[in-house]
Amino acid sequence: MSGGGERRLPARYTLPVTGFILSGVMTVIISGISTLLALGPGAEMLARWPVAWITSWSVAFPTVLVVLPIVRRLVSRVVAVQ
Repeated sequence: MSGGGERRLPARYTLPVTGFILSGVMTVIISGISTLLALGPGAEMLARWPVAWITSWSVAFPTVLVVLPIVRRLVSRVVAVQ
């Protein structure tokens, strides 16, 4: 999607943006499942899910920023580049 006038972040922001989106998607899914299993479906589950999500995201995002470069190096040792 490149076009005239489209503003994009510089490539150096790839890691934090990737981590932000990945950790956000993963934590919303996992916290939703965990909250549902703990409380069952209902109003209480819906009320507590956002708190569980933001709490887990606040841990997951910085963790991904630290762990993702390490994982990339490990993967590059296992997977052949074509």
